[in-house]
Amino acid sequence: MQPVEVLRELSDGFGVAGFEDEVRETIARLVTPLVDEVKTDALGNLFAIRRGAANRADERTLMLDAHMDEIGFMVKWVDENGYIRFAPIGGWDERIVPGHRVILLTREGTKHHGVIGTAPPHIVPPDERKKPIPMERMFVDVGATTRDEVAGMGIRIGDPLTIHYPLAQLQDGYVTGKAFDDRAGCCVLIEAASRLAEHALGMTVVFSFVFGEEVGLRGARTAAYQLKPDLAIAVEGTAAADMPGVPEENQPVRLGLGPAISVADRSIVVSRKIIATLESVAESGSIPYQHKLPFYGGTDAGAIHLSRGGVLAGVISVPCRYIHSPISTLRLDDLENTIRLVTEVTKTLPGDLL
Repeated sequence: MQPVEVLRELSDGFGVAGFEDEVRETIARLVTPLVDEVKTDALGNLFAIRRGAANRADERTLMLDAHMDEIGFMVKWVDENGYIRFAPIGGWDERIVPGHRVILLTREGTKHHGVIGTAPPHIVPPDERKKPIPMERMFVDVGATTRDEVAGMGIRIGDPLTIHYPLAQLQDGYVTGKAFDDRAGCCVLIEAASRLAEHALGMTVVFSFVFGEEVGLRGARTAAYQLKPDLAIAVEGTAAADMPGVPEENQPVRLGLGPAISVADRSIVVSRKIIATLESVAESGSIPYQHKLPFYGGTDAGAIHLSRGGVLAGVISVPCRYIHSPISTLRLDDLENTIRLVTEVTKTLPGDLL
């Protein structure tokens, strides 16, 4: 399967933070033939384990991390006319939420379509038209006219929903879809596992697909505590801002320049020896790369590097435009070069780092 088709399966899957089951099942199916063992923990983290060539109990461990979850919403109230009020899960920009189609997932696993409704501009007072609509005033219309109708659809308080657009091809080499943060990272890990499947490894590698990054780096924190890694690399879809109106010095990363190596973000200052190793591997393999400008965002590496007595941790990211919005865009050559970099780094470890 080509990387773009793996990304399509992952992007189109439902996986709001705390409700990652569908995405986790897809990942398990794709990665199981490529590793020695696959297991999940009590909170829903998925670990795909490749043992090192020596296969010793005291072998060092590399944790390759990507989070499965996406930002979304949760049903918090249904009014007497069948309109659904909702609360955000993760970081949304209220300005871009209204007017989109959503999918709601019931406890029974049924999916329902809806739309985040808004009043037409014809009836909105002029002084209100230019103001963002507060999320507490937004609602989802599922085509019901009463609270009982909504209940009959199986929709209840606490059910998750997300804005949904299937992955689509743009100009040759560009794709757009939802949840590239961090389904792009999940895709990278699956493809790296595939390319490493026949390669003898110098340490145990755990492809760690975690829950709940968008609500506080929760899965990475509990995963790192269990795995006790000697080294970790978080693989993310990160904020590309090469677009009109954004000065170059304020663009964290740009599309078309290859994977982004983080030097620092709001959750971690990356060790210089990790940065040097990633740069060296990229340059040796003629893999284009860029540095993510500090101090934008945060990643699972922030939680991982503080686990137990501390873990050396770095970040490699796929540049994605419009993350934390209903739709993202990436270049397939950036995705491919990120896969190459993660694969080649894994082949070289432990090397001088440990």
